[in-house]
This record gives sequence, structure tokens and C-alpha cells, in this order.
Amino acid sequence: MKTSHFLSLIRQEKRQFAVIGLGRFGRAVCETLHINGYEVLGIDQDPKLVAEVLADRVVGNAISLDSTDDTALREAGIFEIETVIVAIGNYLKESIITCLNLKEGGVKSVVAKVSSETHEKILKRLGVDLIIFPEHKAGQDLAYTLTTPAIVDRFKLDPNNSIVEILVPEEFCDKTLAELQLRKNHGVSVLAVGYEEKFKINPPPQERLQRGMILVLLGSNEDIGRLV
Repeated sequence: MKTSHFLSLIRQEKRQFAVIGLGRFGRAVCETLHINGYEVLGIDQDPKLVAEVLADRVVGNAISLDSTDDTALREAGIFEIETVIVAIGNYLKESIITCLNLKEGGVKSVVAKVSSETHEKILKRLGVDLIIFPEHKAGQDLAYTLTTPAIVDRFKLDPNNSIVEILVPEEFCDKTLAELQLRKNHGVSVLAVGYEEKFKINPPPQERLQRGMILVLLGSNEDIGRLV
């Protein structure tokens, strides 16, 4: 699912990241963060993977260490980094010990990739702040793409509510927000409207929608689903 400019802006926070595990998933995380201007430290036990991300310049820096060794993490300054992503989800024992080390070391935000529901339950009990199940999310994204092609991007607030970007439906074109009364008629709130990278936040009721515009809406998944 393509990420457009408005939601990418509200997601951005200026902070440092460390990514533990430089396999395909971890490398993709590093590259995306680095491209978007964040300071990223890559970490892996395999010196070859460390050398590759450094050579390809997808991180600001990278080091080789055993993340199950809390002393090594402390000496490398990992506990001082605000957000650490544990991308070693296919190695259950190593993932659990690494997350435990990070939480006990005082890392403010620990994000972890999991490979099973059991893995997820264990990490939740450890207090991991955000758990990613890539295969599950990929399936959800595919289902959304196939069933709601009008949605340009989606940001889930919780299991029941989202912020979405949608292309202005044909039946909304040449009508004002006052005429449409989206909150009353569809149960959604308009956060912004615009084209590509130029949005008008909290648009006035007299804002007239045109073909090709993008609407940024807040609402329940149920209401959004009925609208699109």
C-alpha cells in the first residue's frame, strides 16, 4: 500500500533507532528509516551482514554483537537509544532474551518482529511496546487493497478505528463539505483535503471537492468501510 505525504508527515518523529537483526526484514527497516533521514544503528551477530549494510549505506553505522549479552548491549550504548527494533523474529529464544535485555536496560520503546502467536504472547508479557507480525499484516494489507481500492493509505489507531486517505468519490465531486455533511451522514470526520503533497488541514465547510483530490478521514473501520 502506497504511503502518501500527509500520513507520512504525521508519523514522523525526530529520534534515533537501532535495528537488531539485519536479515531481509531488518535491512528493509534500516533502509526505509535511513532514506527518511533518521539516524539508524544496525546490529547483527553476523559480521558479513554488518559489512553489507555499511557498504550499501543503508545505515548511519553498524556493529556486530550478540544481543542476548546484556553487557555487550550496554557497552555499545544500545540502552541509550530511544527506539530499538528487534528483527530476529525467526529465532525465538534469541528474540525473547534480547527483548528482555532491552526492557530491563531501560529502552523507552521496544519494537519486535514475531513469527507466531505464542511468540507474540510471550513478548507482550515482557512489556514489548509494539509487536509486528509481518505475514499477518501483509495479509491484512492485501485484503484492504483488494476490497477497498479507493483507500490510498490507512493508519490504524486501534483495532476499531483508523485514519485513512481516500480519493474523492465521484458522487462527492463539485460538492462542498457542508453539503456532504460527512460526519452526520457517514460518521467520519474530515481532517484534511488536498492534492498529493499539498493539504489543507481542518478545511472549512465551504471547501468544494474536486476529482483527483484526497480526503483524510477519521472514523471507525465500520463507517469507513461503508463509505468506500
